[in-house]
Amino acid sequence: MLVGTARAEVVHIFSVDLEEYFQVNAFETSVPRDDWDRMTSRVEASTDVLLDLLSTHETLATFFTLGWIADRHPGLVRRIADLGHEVASHGWWHRRVTHCTPAEFRAEVVDSRAILEDVAGRPVYGHRAPSFSIVPGSEWAFDVLIEAGYTYDSSIFPVHRGDYGYPGARPDANRIERPAGDILELPLATTTVAGLRFPAAGGGYFRQLPYAFTRRAFAEHSKRDSPGMFYVHPWEIDPDQPRLAVPWLAKLRHYRGLRRTLPRLERLLSEFRFTSVERAYPEVRVPISSARA
Repeated sequence: MLVGTARAEVVHIFSVDLEEYFQVNAFETSVPRDDWDRMTSRVEASTDVLLDLLSTHETLATFFTLGWIADRHPGLVRRIADLGHEVASHGWWHRRVTHCTPAEFRAEVVDSRAILEDVAGRPVYGHRAPSFSIVPGSEWAFDVLIEAGYTYDSSIFPVHRGDYGYPGARPDANRIERPAGDILELPLATTTVAGLRFPAAGGGYFRQLPYAFTRRAFAEHSKRDSPGMFYVHPWEIDPDQPRLAVPWLAKLRHYRGLRRTLPRLERLLSEFRFTSVERAYPEVRVPISSARA
Protein backbone atom coordinates (compact mmCIF):
# COMPACT_ATOMS: atom_id res chain seq x y z
CA MET A 1 0.00 0.00 0.00
CA LEU A 2 1.34 3.42 -0.96
CA VAL A 3 2.09 5.98 1.74
CA GLY A 4 -0.90 8.26 2.23
CA THR A 5 -3.52 5.78 1.03
CA ALA A 6 -4.21 4.16 4.41
CA ARG A 7 -7.73 4.67 5.68
CA ALA A 8 -8.01 6.57 8.95
CA GLU A 9 -9.20 4.54 11.92
CA VAL A 10 -12.77 5.32 12.88
CA VAL A 11 -13.08 6.84 16.35
CA HIS A 12 -16.32 5.78 18.02
CA ILE A 13 -18.25 7.52 20.82
CA PHE A 14 -18.18 6.41 24.45
CA SER A 15 -21.09 7.63 26.55
CA VAL A 16 -22.15 7.20 30.16
CA ASP A 17 -25.69 7.60 31.44
CA LEU A 18 -24.93 9.14 34.83
CA GLU A 19 -27.58 7.93 37.25
CA GLU A 20 -27.97 5.91 40.45
CA TYR A 21 -28.73 2.18 40.50
CA PHE A 22 -32.20 2.87 41.92
CA GLN A 23 -33.21 5.39 39.23
CA VAL A 24 -33.67 3.00 36.31
CA ASN A 25 -37.15 3.11 34.81
CA ALA A 26 -37.66 -0.61 35.47
CA PHE A 27 -37.60 0.20 39.20
CA GLU A 28 -39.90 3.23 39.14
CA THR A 29 -42.88 1.41 40.68
CA SER A 30 -40.69 -0.12 43.40
CA VAL A 31 -38.55 2.94 44.22
CA PRO A 32 -40.65 6.11 43.77
CA ARG A 33 -38.89 9.43 43.38
CA ASP A 34 -39.92 10.51 46.86
CA ASP A 35 -37.69 7.72 48.23
CA TRP A 36 -34.56 8.56 46.24
CA ASP A 37 -32.98 10.76 48.92
CA ARG A 38 -33.37 7.94 51.45
CA MET A 39 -31.47 5.43 49.30
CA THR A 40 -27.77 4.72 49.73
CA SER A 41 -25.85 6.56 47.03
CA ARG A 42 -23.19 4.63 45.09
CA VAL A 43 -22.80 6.77 41.97
CA GLU A 44 -19.58 8.57 42.97
CA ALA A 45 -17.52 5.45 43.69
CA SER A 46 -18.56 3.61 40.54
CA THR A 47 -18.14 6.69 38.35
CA ASP A 48 -14.62 7.16 39.72
CA VAL A 49 -13.80 3.62 38.60
CA LEU A 50 -15.04 4.51 35.12
CA LEU A 51 -13.01 7.73 35.11
CA ASP A 52 -9.86 5.81 36.05
CA LEU A 53 -10.53 3.28 33.28
CA LEU A 54 -11.05 6.02 30.70
CA SER A 55 -7.88 7.77 31.85
CA THR A 56 -5.86 4.56 31.53
CA HIS A 57 -7.02 4.23 27.92
CA GLU A 58 -6.62 7.97 27.21
CA THR A 59 -10.29 8.16 26.25
CA LEU A 60 -12.74 11.03 26.58
CA ALA A 61 -16.45 10.35 26.98
CA THR A 62 -19.80 12.11 27.03
CA PHE A 63 -21.61 11.85 30.37
CA PHE A 64 -25.39 12.17 29.91
CA THR A 65 -26.15 13.38 33.42
CA LEU A 66 -29.35 13.73 35.41
CA GLY A 67 -30.05 17.18 36.84
CA TRP A 68 -30.92 15.36 40.09
CA ILE A 69 -27.37 13.96 40.20
CA ALA A 70 -25.78 17.35 39.53
CA ASP A 71 -27.90 18.89 42.29
CA ARG A 72 -26.73 16.36 44.88
CA HIS A 73 -23.23 15.54 43.60
CA PRO A 74 -21.90 18.77 42.07
CA GLY A 75 -18.31 17.82 42.89
CA LEU A 76 -18.62 14.67 40.79
CA VAL A 77 -19.91 16.60 37.79
CA ARG A 78 -17.14 19.19 38.15
CA ARG A 79 -14.56 16.40 38.36
CA ILE A 80 -15.88 14.89 35.14
CA ALA A 81 -15.69 18.23 33.34
CA ASP A 82 -12.26 19.09 34.76
CA LEU A 83 -10.90 15.83 33.34
CA GLY A 84 -11.95 16.97 29.87
CA HIS A 85 -15.06 14.85 29.47
CA GLU A 86 -18.24 16.27 28.01
CA VAL A 87 -21.28 16.82 30.23
CA ALA A 88 -24.68 16.47 28.52
CA SER A 89 -28.27 16.21 29.74
CA HIS A 90 -30.22 13.09 30.67
CA GLY A 91 -33.19 15.10 31.95
CA TRP A 92 -33.80 15.86 35.61
CA TRP A 93 -35.97 13.06 37.00
CA HIS A 94 -35.19 10.23 34.55
CA ARG A 95 -38.71 10.50 33.15
CA ARG A 96 -39.43 8.87 29.82
CA VAL A 97 -40.52 11.26 27.09
CA THR A 98 -43.60 9.12 26.56
CA HIS A 99 -44.64 9.89 30.17
CA CYS A 100 -44.28 13.68 29.75
CA THR A 101 -46.37 16.42 28.23
CA PRO A 102 -44.41 18.81 25.99
CA ALA A 103 -44.41 21.36 28.85
CA GLU A 104 -43.11 18.79 31.33
CA PHE A 105 -40.41 17.65 28.93
CA ARG A 106 -39.34 21.24 28.33
CA ALA A 107 -38.97 21.75 32.08
CA GLU A 108 -36.84 18.58 32.27
CA VAL A 109 -34.41 19.66 29.54
CA VAL A 110 -34.26 23.35 30.49
CA ASP A 111 -33.80 22.80 34.23
CA SER A 112 -31.26 20.00 33.84
CA ARG A 113 -29.23 21.99 31.36
CA ALA A 114 -29.18 25.05 33.60
CA ILE A 115 -27.76 23.20 36.60
CA LEU A 116 -25.30 21.17 34.51
CA GLU A 117 -23.88 24.32 32.92
CA ASP A 118 -23.70 26.04 36.28
CA VAL A 119 -21.91 23.13 37.97
CA ALA A 120 -19.63 22.11 35.08
CA GLY A 121 -18.87 25.67 33.99
CA ARG A 122 -19.26 24.64 30.36
CA PRO A 123 -22.07 24.79 27.79
CA VAL A 124 -24.27 21.72 27.41
CA TYR A 125 -25.03 20.79 23.81
CA GLY A 126 -26.50 17.30 23.94
CA HIS A 127 -29.40 15.30 25.32
CA ARG A 128 -30.36 11.67 25.77
CA ALA A 129 -33.87 10.66 26.77
CA PRO A 130 -34.16 8.10 29.57
CA SER A 131 -34.79 4.61 28.17
CA PHE A 132 -34.26 5.96 24.62
CA SER A 133 -37.87 7.09 24.80
CA ILE A 134 -38.10 9.26 21.71
CA VAL A 135 -40.18 6.75 19.78
CA PRO A 136 -42.63 7.00 16.88
CA GLY A 137 -45.31 9.50 17.86
CA SER A 138 -43.08 11.55 20.18
CA GLU A 139 -41.11 13.44 17.53
CA TRP A 140 -42.40 16.69 19.08
CA ALA A 141 -39.56 16.21 21.58
CA PHE A 142 -37.08 17.26 18.89
CA ASP A 143 -38.86 20.61 18.55
CA VAL A 144 -38.63 21.13 22.30
CA LEU A 145 -34.90 20.33 22.26
CA ILE A 146 -34.22 22.64 19.31
CA GLU A 147 -36.18 25.49 20.90
CA ALA A 148 -34.26 24.96 24.16
CA GLY A 149 -30.95 25.36 22.32
CA TYR A 150 -29.69 21.77 22.14
CA THR A 151 -27.63 21.00 19.05
CA TYR A 152 -27.66 17.19 19.20
CA ASP A 153 -29.62 14.29 20.60
CA SER A 154 -28.81 10.61 21.20
CA SER A 155 -32.14 9.03 22.05
CA ILE A 156 -32.97 6.97 18.97
CA PHE A 157 -32.42 3.21 19.10
CA PRO A 158 -33.12 2.02 15.53
CA VAL A 159 -34.52 -1.36 16.59
CA HIS A 160 -37.90 -2.93 17.28
CA ARG A 161 -38.58 -3.50 20.98
CA GLY A 162 -41.73 -3.50 23.04
CA ASP A 163 -40.83 -0.71 25.47
CA TYR A 164 -38.63 1.45 23.23
CA GLY A 165 -37.04 1.60 19.82
CA TYR A 166 -37.58 3.41 16.54
CA PRO A 167 -37.78 0.76 13.78
CA GLY A 168 -36.80 2.13 10.42
CA ALA A 169 -34.72 4.99 11.83
CA ARG A 170 -31.35 5.56 10.22
CA PRO A 171 -28.56 3.63 12.02
CA ASP A 172 -25.92 6.34 11.51
CA ALA A 173 -25.61 10.00 12.46
CA ASN A 174 -28.10 12.17 10.61
CA ARG A 175 -29.77 15.55 10.80
CA ILE A 176 -33.45 15.59 11.71
CA GLU A 177 -35.47 18.41 10.14
CA ARG A 178 -38.35 19.72 12.23
CA PRO A 179 -40.62 22.79 12.16
CA ALA A 180 -38.44 24.34 14.90
CA GLY A 181 -35.22 23.75 12.93
CA ASP A 182 -32.83 20.85 12.75
CA ILE A 183 -30.83 18.76 15.20
CA LEU A 184 -28.06 16.18 14.85
CA GLU A 185 -29.23 12.72 15.90
CA LEU A 186 -26.66 10.15 17.04
CA PRO A 187 -28.43 6.77 17.26
CA LEU A 188 -27.22 3.89 19.39
CA ALA A 189 -25.02 1.28 17.71
CA THR A 190 -26.65 -1.77 16.17
CA THR A 191 -25.60 -4.83 14.22
CA THR A 192 -27.29 -6.66 11.35
CA VAL A 193 -27.80 -10.41 11.45
CA ALA A 194 -29.62 -12.23 8.64
CA GLY A 195 -30.98 -8.92 7.41
CA LEU A 196 -32.40 -7.94 10.80
CA ARG A 197 -31.09 -5.09 12.94
CA PHE A 198 -30.28 -5.86 16.60
CA PRO A 199 -29.25 -3.61 19.52
CA ALA A 200 -25.59 -3.96 20.49
CA ALA A 201 -24.59 -0.56 21.85
CA GLY A 202 -23.89 -1.40 25.48
CA GLY A 203 -25.95 -1.61 28.65
CA GLY A 204 -27.69 -4.92 29.23
CA TYR A 205 -26.78 -6.12 25.74
CA PHE A 206 -23.10 -5.68 26.59
CA ARG A 207 -23.44 -7.53 29.91
CA GLN A 208 -25.71 -10.37 28.89
CA LEU A 209 -24.92 -11.19 25.27
CA PRO A 210 -21.60 -12.58 24.05
CA TYR A 211 -18.93 -9.89 23.74
CA ALA A 212 -18.61 -10.75 20.05
CA PHE A 213 -22.04 -9.20 19.46
CA THR A 214 -20.86 -5.73 20.51
CA ARG A 215 -17.55 -6.18 18.75
CA ARG A 216 -19.41 -7.02 15.54
CA ALA A 217 -21.50 -3.86 15.82
CA PHE A 218 -18.50 -1.54 16.15
CA ALA A 219 -16.61 -3.38 13.41
CA GLU A 220 -19.60 -2.79 11.12
CA HIS A 221 -19.67 0.91 12.04
CA SER A 222 -15.93 1.11 11.35
CA LYS A 223 -16.33 -0.57 7.97
CA ARG A 224 -18.81 2.08 6.83
CA ASP A 225 -16.81 4.98 8.33
CA SER A 226 -19.56 5.78 10.81
CA PRO A 227 -18.77 6.34 14.51
CA GLY A 228 -20.82 3.96 16.65
CA MET A 229 -22.44 5.10 19.91
CA PHE A 230 -21.66 3.00 23.00
CA TYR A 231 -23.27 3.50 26.41
CA VAL A 232 -22.85 2.24 29.96
CA HIS A 233 -24.19 3.13 33.42
CA PRO A 234 -21.98 3.48 36.52
CA TRP A 235 -24.12 0.91 38.37
CA GLU A 236 -23.22 -1.67 35.71
CA ILE A 237 -19.70 -1.95 37.13
CA ASP A 238 -20.96 -2.24 40.72
CA PRO A 239 -21.80 -5.91 41.42
CA ASP A 240 -22.02 -5.21 45.16
CA GLN A 241 -24.90 -2.73 44.88
CA PRO A 242 -27.95 -3.41 47.08
CA ARG A 243 -30.40 -5.95 45.69
CA LEU A 244 -33.83 -4.36 45.59
CA ALA A 245 -37.18 -6.13 45.86
CA VAL A 246 -38.33 -5.70 42.26
CA PRO A 247 -40.19 -7.92 39.77
CA TRP A 248 -38.19 -10.93 38.58
CA LEU A 249 -37.76 -9.70 35.00
CA ALA A 250 -36.44 -6.32 36.14
CA LYS A 251 -34.15 -8.13 38.55
CA LEU A 252 -32.80 -10.36 35.78
CA ARG A 253 -32.17 -7.47 33.40
CA HIS A 254 -30.54 -5.27 36.02
CA TYR A 255 -28.31 -7.67 37.98
CA ARG A 256 -27.31 -10.35 35.47
CA GLY A 257 -23.77 -9.97 34.15
CA LEU A 258 -22.60 -7.13 36.40
CA ARG A 259 -19.23 -8.81 37.04
CA ARG A 260 -18.61 -9.05 33.29
CA THR A 261 -18.88 -5.35 32.59
CA LEU A 262 -15.51 -4.04 33.73
CA PRO A 263 -13.33 -6.69 32.03
CA ARG A 264 -15.37 -6.33 28.86
CA LEU A 265 -14.92 -2.55 28.95
CA GLU A 266 -11.17 -3.11 29.23
CA ARG A 267 -11.28 -5.26 26.12
CA LEU A 268 -13.52 -2.89 24.15
CA LEU A 269 -11.30 0.12 24.89
CA SER A 270 -8.27 -1.91 23.85
CA GLU A 271 -9.79 -2.99 20.53
CA PHE A 272 -11.48 0.26 19.41
CA ARG A 273 -10.82 3.96 19.80
CA PHE A 274 -13.45 6.15 21.45
CA THR A 275 -14.02 9.83 22.22
CA SER A 276 -16.79 12.21 23.28
CA VAL A 277 -19.52 13.57 21.02
CA GLU A 278 -18.12 17.10 20.99
CA ARG A 279 -14.72 15.78 19.86
CA ALA A 280 -16.20 13.49 17.19
CA TYR A 281 -18.62 16.16 15.94
CA PRO A 282 -17.14 19.60 16.73
CA GLU A 283 -19.94 21.25 14.75
CA VAL A 284 -22.26 20.70 17.73
CA ARG A 285 -20.40 23.39 19.67
CA VAL A 286 -21.97 26.85 19.61
CA PRO A 287 -21.19 30.00 21.61
CA ILE A 288 -22.49 29.93 25.21
CA SER A 289 -24.80 32.88 24.53
CA SER A 290 -26.44 30.98 21.67
CA ALA A 291 -26.59 27.72 23.58
CA ARG A 292 -28.91 28.94 26.30
CA ALA A 293 -32.67 28.70 26.01
